[in-house]
Amino acid sequence: MAQTKTHVSKEKLRTVKELVELIESNNTIMLASIKSLPLKQFQKIKKQLSQEVAIKVVKKRIFKKSLDSSKKTNVKDLANFIKEDCAVLISNMDAFELSYKLSESKSPVKAKAGQISPIDIEVETGQTDLPAGPAVSELGGLGITVKVTQGKIEIVSPRVIVKEGKKISEEAASVMGKLNILPFSVGFIPLVAYDSKSAKIYESIKVDKEGTIESLQESARKALAFAVSIAFTTKDSLKFLLAKAASHEKAINDLINKNYSQENKSVGEEK
Repeated sequence: MAQTKTHVSKEKLRTVKELVELIESNNTIMLASIKSLPLKQFQKIKKQLSQEVAIKVVKKRIFKKSLDSSKKTNVKDLANFIKEDCAVLISNMDAFELSYKLSESKSPVKAKAGQISPIDIEVETGQTDLPAGPAVSELGGLGITVKVTQGKIEIVSPRVIVKEGKKISEEAASVMGKLNILPFSVGFIPLVAYDSKSAKIYESIKVDKEGTIESLQESARKALAFAVSIAFTTKDSLKFLLAKAASHEKAINDLINKNYSQENKSVGEEK
C-alpha cells in the first residue's frame, strides 16, 4: 500500500530554512512568553531590538522542524520548552545580556480590575490635574483625603489603596487610571535560552535589575558596617572610623574632665 506524503507548503519550507540559518549563525536561541502582550508593545520592542535580535513567532511544529534540522549540540532539547504564546528570539548576544535588554524594554501599563497587585499601591500627596467634580467622591470612596486648590484636586495625605497581593477593585483601577498610576509593566518574559558556546539550556534567565541593585546596596551597607566594627580601613570606612575615633576621644576627655573636677572638689572640701 502506498504511503501518503504530507504536503508542506513552500512558505513553511522557507520559514524553516530561514530559522535554521539564524540558529546556525547565532549564539543564543531564546524562548520568551508574549502572553497578554499588546500588539503595539510587541511591535515597539521588536523595532527597538531589530538591529541585534531576530524575533519570530512561529508554530510549534515549524520551530521543532528547524531545531531538528540544526547541527548544534543539544539545541533540539529546546522543543521541550515550547509553550503557547511564545516568541523565538535569536541573537549573538549572551543569554543574560539579552534577558537584561528585555527587562529594560518593558512598558508601564494601567491596572485592570481583577489583577493581583505586585506591590502596595500608594496615592502620594500633591496637586493633581483632576478638576473638582465627581472625582472628589471617587477618591474619597477609597479613603483618600483631598481638597480643592484653584479648581483642581489636591491629595492631602498619602494613602495605600491596594495592598500587595490583593485583587484590584474597579474603583481602585479607575482612580489609578485618572491619576496615571501605572503599577504593571508588559514585555517579553524570558523562559529558557540555549547557549551555543556551552551547548547548554539555561532555565533561570530572568534579570531583576531593581532587585539586584537593592541586594547589592544592602550587601554594601553590611560590609561597611562590618569594616567599621573591626576597624578595617578602606576609602569608604575611613570617615566613619575617624568619626568614631573623634567620638571616643570626646568621651575620654569628658571623663577625664569629670574626674579632674571631682578631685579638685574633694581637695577643696578637705582644706
